Amino acid sequence: MINLCDLGQVYLVCGKTDLRKGIDGLACLIKEQFQLDPFQGQVFLFCGGRKDRFKALYWDGQGYWLLYKRFENGKMS
Repeated sequence: MINLCDLGQVYLVCGKTDLRKGIDGLACLIKEQFQLDPFQGQVFLFCGGRKDRFKALYWDGQGYWLLYKRFENGKMS
């Protein structure tokens, strides 16, 4: 279980992200495009092109959490 009090910084990745990418693809994007270490406990939020779904990537020290959220009624602005 993720304890929200233990989460580090949260990064919101602006623009469209190909949400077909899995853990390895998103971690590679974090390293190459933003020069950040995805193993430091931050949370990275990625938005899809339709603005009604996103993915979150989080390293908890033992492994990655890959969370997917789809809004049924509405979109993010």
